[in-house]
Amino acid sequence: MTDILKVPPRAPAVEHAPPRPVWTVLLAGLGALLGSLDVVVVSTALPALRADFGASLADLEWTINGYNLVFAGLTLTGAALGDRFGRRRMYVVGLAVFTLASAASALSGGPGQLIAARMAQGAGAAVLLPLTLTLISDAFPAEKRGVAIGMWGGVTGLGVAAGPVLGGAVTEGLSWQWIFWLNVPLGLVMIPLSVLKLRESHGPRPQLDLVGLLLAAVSLAGLAWAPMRAPEAGWDSAEVAGALAVGAVFLAAFVGWERSGARYPMLPLGYFRRRGFATANGAIFLQLFSLLGALFMISQLFQTGLGSSPLEAGVRILVWTGMPLLVAPVAGTLADRFGNRPFMLGGLVLQVIGYALMAWQVEPGVGYGSLIVPLIISGVGISMVFPTAANAVTSSVPPADAGVAAGVNMALRELGGVFGIAIAAAVFARYGGYGSAEAFVDGCGPALWISAGAAAAGALVAAFAPSRDGR
Repeated sequence: MTDILKVPPRAPAVEHAPPRPVWTVLLAGLGALLGSLDVVVVSTALPALRADFGASLADLEWTINGYNLVFAGLTLTGAALGDRFGRRRMYVVGLAVFTLASAASALSGGPGQLIAARMAQGAGAAVLLPLTLTLISDAFPAEKRGVAIGMWGGVTGLGVAAGPVLGGAVTEGLSWQWIFWLNVPLGLVMIPLSVLKLRESHGPRPQLDLVGLLLAAVSLAGLAWAPMRAPEAGWDSAEVAGALAVGAVFLAAFVGWERSGARYPMLPLGYFRRRGFATANGAIFLQLFSLLGALFMISQLFQTGLGSSPLEAGVRILVWTGMPLLVAPVAGTLADRFGNRPFMLGGLVLQVIGYALMAWQVEPGVGYGSLIVPLIISGVGISMVFPTAANAVTSSVPPADAGVAAGVNMALRELGGVFGIAIAAAVFARYGGYGSAEAFVDGCGPALWISAGAAAAGALVAAFAPSRDGR
């Protein structure tokens, strides 16, 4: 471990050790599973946390939002640290931080300690998750990258899918602490294997862009804070408007600095003039806006509207969220042959159809059987977009800058998700409420129409993606 943490005096852009593709997919996939799982797994444990700690609503919100806020703010930083100090090295550091923070979460004696530990988990995930995509991009040539990223997309989707089920099963069968304890042995096994089996690689920049890192972190944190707080404080509140203003000002400062002030810019802005980079990032933002807004509503629909337990709801949702595990590897493989655009576009169209059918059928007395086909349709669509958007982003930049591309992709995924949940919650509150199953259904339908509309906007963006070469 001591050797792996030594900082090289100047990071070379090219490494000569042979890649180990199987180990890379396995270890990067497990890292993606850990990080994506913890985004959603805690939600089903909130009632148990409230009972154990006597936690307030604000405490429960920050148990989730603390993780998301730090993750969103530091994602670009995590990717930049990997490029400068070594992607394998920083992947190990991210794993170590995430594992220690998981143990601290399980040992928490009160809501304050748990929130602090969750924020530390978010910092570990901000390093871990973008580097999973970078490591895979480095280990595979462009013509074989689609199948590997397809497997990565399937595992990432499994994390989202397994979250409600695992959270419900562990909370009901053991205790909420085991949600976090389960991460610890996996992390302890992955750390030495990552040191031994992953190839080290670096980005092309010999120095960190410290000003750019600070501006990007504050901008992303402000842009994430606003939608997280909007459901409680209101979109017209000074807090939310101020957070949006801070995020926008620092984003403008970041763009100005990267364009003219940075000696080694962390994000070459010229990449946004490449259709592959711009369209894939725009599509993934809108897809996660659509997906997490829909997940926020559907997971509650089964419990509040249909009377399922948390575990039953998680199992029923699997026909939707389990699709990436089955379809994403196939979509990634076919994208190597036919290009990314047909799958990004087709997947978003399927999401539109699935969410629109659900919105149309959600009414008082709706049964689970009526929702199975729309859930499957939209789940297949999700599975087609996950790997192909990531592949399009990383293949549209030089191989040495795969870390930059992965960081931007992850940051926009996270921002899309927090905005999607916030907008869905606002629309739900406008048309319905939690007073009864009927009131919930009244608000759920309009919120699902918003998810369908976001997916339609994403399909429009994906239609402008290049056909084959990523540029």
